[in-house]
Amino acid sequence: MGSTTSFWFFTFILFSFLYFSTSASRAPPPAAAGPVCDSTPDPSYCKSALPNQTGNVYSYGRSSVGKSLSSSRKFLRLVQKYLRTSRGSLTVGAVRALEDCELLAGLNVDFLTAAVRAVNATSRALPEMKAEEVQTLLSGILTNQQTCLDGVKATAGSWSVKNGLSLPLAADTKLYSMSLALFTKGWVPKKKKRATWNAAGRHGGFRNGRMSLKMSSRTRAIYETASRRKLLETDGDGDDQIAVRDIVVVSQDGTGNFTTINEAIVAAPNNSASTDGYFLIFVSAGVYQEYVSIAKNKRYLMMIGDGINQTVITGNRSVVDGWTTFNSATFAVVGPGFVAVNMTFQNTAGAAKHQAVAVRSGADLSTFYLCSFEGYQDTLYTHSLRQFYRDCDIYGTVDFIFGNAAVVFQNCNLYPRLPMANQFNAITAQGRTDPNQNTGTSIHNCRITPADDLANSSFPVKTFLGRPWKEYSRTVYMQSFMDDLINPAGWRAWDGDFALNTSYYAEFGNFGPGSNTSERVDWPGFHLINDTDAGNFTAGNFVLADDWLPQTGVPYASGLTG
Repeated sequence: MGSTTSFWFFTFILFSFLYFSTSASRAPPPAAAGPVCDSTPDPSYCKSALPNQTGNVYSYGRSSVGKSLSSSRKFLRLVQKYLRTSRGSLTVGAVRALEDCELLAGLNVDFLTAAVRAVNATSRALPEMKAEEVQTLLSGILTNQQTCLDGVKATAGSWSVKNGLSLPLAADTKLYSMSLALFTKGWVPKKKKRATWNAAGRHGGFRNGRMSLKMSSRTRAIYETASRRKLLETDGDGDDQIAVRDIVVVSQDGTGNFTTINEAIVAAPNNSASTDGYFLIFVSAGVYQEYVSIAKNKRYLMMIGDGINQTVITGNRSVVDGWTTFNSATFAVVGPGFVAVNMTFQNTAGAAKHQAVAVRSGADLSTFYLCSFEGYQDTLYTHSLRQFYRDCDIYGTVDFIFGNAAVVFQNCNLYPRLPMANQFNAITAQGRTDPNQNTGTSIHNCRITPADDLANSSFPVKTFLGRPWKEYSRTVYMQSFMDDLINPAGWRAWDGDFALNTSYYAEFGNFGPGSNTSERVDWPGFHLINDTDAGNFTAGNFVLADDWLPQTGVPYASGLTG
C-alpha cells in the first residue's frame, strides 16, 4: 500500500469514526424491552437505538424520525466532504457514484424535514392523503439509501469509498426502517377501501382520451384558445380545466422561446405550489440530443410534445461506458407534479452496453401520458415515490421496467424486444426492500406483445413477467393481455431462492395465450388473487389517484374495469 493510498485510507477511516462517534458511541445502555419496539422489523435494534425512551408509539416515532433527520444531515456532510477532499484521487466512476449519493442524501434531508413536521403536529392518525404522502417520503428515503449503496458497490476502483460509506449507509438504513415502521403503526389510518370496480366513464379532464387542445395546430391552439391561467376549455360537460401559469415553446428552428429543453427548464419558476398552475413547456417536433434533468425545485412542470416519434429526446449513456445506472438516464426528473404528454424518450446505447436508462423518475405525483420509452436493459427506471403511466409504449429487454416507486401502468403497450444471445427478457424488476414501504408495480389493462425485432427473430428467447430484484419485491398484473411470448412459468428467480418467500407477485383476470397460470412458479410469494385483493392495486387505491390525477387532465380508471 503506497503512501498516498495509506493517507486516503486513514482519512476515510477518520471520517467514518467521526460520523459514528457523534451518535452511536455516546448512547446509554439499551432500555428494557417495550411493546412499541415489537412492531418494528428489528425490535432489538429499536430498543438499543431509542434507549430510555418511554411513552407510546407517538413519542417513540417522533424520537426516531428526529434521529433520522439528524443522521441524514451527517451523512450528506460526509458525502460532500469526500467529494471536496478526495475527488482528484478517485476514478470517474467513483465520483459519479458519490454525486448520486449527494443528490439522494439531499432529498432524504428534505423528506425527513417534512416527516418531522408531520409527526410533531399530532398524536393521532393523519388524514389518508397526508399519511400516504409521509409514508411515501419515508419509503423513498430507504430507496435512496439503497440506490446510493448499489452505486457505490458497483463502482470499479472505489474501495475507499465503499469502506467509508457502507457502514453509515447500513446504520442509517436500520434507523430509517424503524422510523417507517413506527410512523406506519402510529400515524397511518386503517384504510377504508375505495371502490374496487371502476365507475362508468371515470376519467380526468381529457375527453375520450383526447385533449381539448389540438396538437396538430399547436401554436394557434396555445395562443388563441389558452388564456394565461387555463389551457383547456370545458366542453359543457363540466370537465375540469387544467390550470396553467405560463406557456413557453421549444423549437429547434428558433421560432419558439427557446431552442433547447434545458433552457426552458431553467426559465421555469422555482418551488411552485400545485395551486399556482403548471409551467407548460411545449416541445416542437424534432430530435433533441439532450440529457435533461428536472431538479427538485422545478415543481409542477408540464411538458407536451408533437407526438410519439415526432418529439424525441435521445441519449446513449450506459454502465459499460462508465455511468452509474442512476445517472445513465437520458431524461431524469425529481421535481414533484411533473406531467409529460406526446413524447418519445430514448437510450440508444444498445443491448451490448447493458444498463442504459431512457427515463428515470423519482418525482412524486408524476404522470406520463401518450409517451414512448425506448431502450434495452433498464429502459424505464420508476425509481421512487408515486407515479402513473397511461397509454404509453415501453420497449426493452432485461428488467426494462424497474425501480421502487408506487406506480400504476394503465392501458400501456409493453414490448419485449430481441436481447443479446443467451439473454432472457424480464419485463419488471421491482426493488422494494422493506415490508412497510408502500411501493410496488401495478400493471393494469395493458398489452404485452413482442416488438418487431423479437417477433421476426428465429432465435428462442424466454420472456418473463418479472423477477425479484430486492427482498420484498412486489408486482401485480391485472386484466392485461399476454401474448404467447410469456414463458409458462411466468416469473424468474433472481439468484437461487433469494426473495422467493418474501416477494409478492400476483395475477388477476389476465387473458391471451400467455396468461395461462397452470404452469406458473410455485413460490410462496406468488399468488392468484381475487377482485378484492386486486382492488388494492388499482390507481384509486394504490396511489390514491382520485386525489391528484384529475388536475393533470390525464384520463384514468380509478378501479378495475369490467
